[in-house]
Amino acid sequence: MQVLSRITFNPEVMGGKPCIRGLRVTVGTIVGLMAAGRSLEEILVAYPYLESADIYESLAYAAWRAEEIEVPLVSA
Repeated sequence: MQVLSRITFNPEVMGGKPCIRGLRVTVGTIVGLMAAGRSLEEILVAYPYLESADIYESLAYAAWRAEEIEVPLVSA
């Protein structure tokens, strides 16, 4: 997994959800917009303080999380 320097977590920003550079824009918002058919350019117009690298890193983070497997801990 590549180092994700643009994805931040802060319990006081958006309830601790993964955000872009500490802004109030969540990875889920970006992935949802892309899934709805919005283009990179449309998202950048709607959120002018974002950069294309923010969007690409959001997609990379979401892909990584989708592949992650959670294993429940079993107490003995």
